[in-house]
Amino acid sequence: MQFVEYPDREFLMLSLADTIAGELADFLRREGRASLCLPGGTTPGPMFDTLSGVDLDWSKVTVFLNDERWVPEDSPRSNTRLLRERLLTGPAAAATYLPLYSDAGTPDAALADLAAAIAPHLPISVLLLGMGEDMHTASLFPGADRLDEALAEDAPLLMALRAEAADEPRITLTAPALKGALAIHVLITGAAKRAALERAQGLTPREAPIKALLANATVHWAE
Repeated sequence: MQFVEYPDREFLMLSLADTIAGELADFLRREGRASLCLPGGTTPGPMFDTLSGVDLDWSKVTVFLNDERWVPEDSPRSNTRLLRERLLTGPAAAATYLPLYSDAGTPDAALADLAAAIAPHLPISVLLLGMGEDMHTASLFPGADRLDEALAEDAPLLMALRAEAADEPRITLTAPALKGALAIHVLITGAAKRAALERAQGLTPREAPIKALLANATVHWAE
């Protein structure tokens, strides 16, 4: 794990947007396409605002989420809604977006079709993760009903998980799909999350799911 500390959040967001844009540009030059897997939540919003305006061939970039709440896109709790408002605007509106929600009645019923859409874009070119104070990442929550399966090396690409800490059922990429990313970044802010990250170092992935992704990650932090 590489840990990068920034003097303030504004500098962190600008620098991280520049880093991700540079990595995407490298993949586009070498491979002609790139995939970008992103977290929901409000923390990365300012970074999305900057990244959306970067001059890239966004038409060759495929964007999808780490995880999604099983709610319609017009819900204020939808991660897709956040991406459409903060990232998929301006130049970045030309990117291909693959949702993790469908009209299927349950997340379990949608898994096969959603996974089939994402599979051609693996391994993930650039992965950005968040982390909660409980050390969850994506929807890999401590105590989730199928966490052990989602952490296993033979886990499917996507799983539906339910946890007390999650208000709705979630669809999430599993640990092996995330670990396979070619560039991995973790964005956290504040003293509480830095302390949680430090605690995670001495725990198992079952206790601290973020631990499963840290070995090859760069963690970006500001107070």
